[in-house]
Amino acid sequence: MAFEMQALQGGFDDPPRQASFAFRAAMMAMARPGDIQHIHGGAAPAPCSAAAATLLLTLCDRETPLCLVGNHDTDAMRDWVNFHIGAPIVSACDAQFVLGRWTAVPLSDLPIGTPDYPDRSATVIVEMDELSQTGAGLSGPGIKDRASLNLPDIAFFQDNNALFPLGLDFYFCAGDQLAALPRSTKVEG
Repeated sequence: MAFEMQALQGGFDDPPRQASFAFRAAMMAMARPGDIQHIHGGAAPAPCSAAAATLLLTLCDRETPLCLVGNHDTDAMRDWVNFHIGAPIVSACDAQFVLGRWTAVPLSDLPIGTPDYPDRSATVIVEMDELSQTGAGLSGPGIKDRASLNLPDIAFFQDNNALFPLGLDFYFCAGDQLAALPRSTKVEG
């Protein structure tokens, strides 16, 4: 019974308003790689952060194939997604969105788009312990001079950028914090 109740909780209290604020934060993060935004409103079962839950509530719907990986692929999380979003849970190769820790994400299995349809790629929501504007140097669209973000694997993101216009886009979440790294961003060690 408690398991079922957990799935019913954690959605937006004021969906139009909260989704609007969350969507703006998600778009600002993607438009300004390396900037850290605050986003809240969603509360999914552990280990999902408030930022990741809020992103799922905002960006996913019944027509958005979602892949949960690692510790995020639990019955409680599947029930929560089913009740609040209705997104079909799929394997990595069919996903438009993927949620999990960096070490659990099967990066080589994810769709990176095609030359005719580069938008048919996955967006990865990576759960992190913390976000900071330190570490890898970022440059490219949306960055005035240079930005920094603590990325889990600099070499991977350099290779991902080399695939542009193909490749993966990323959101990084920690608590109520959110940052993004689109495939167009150049990454330096």
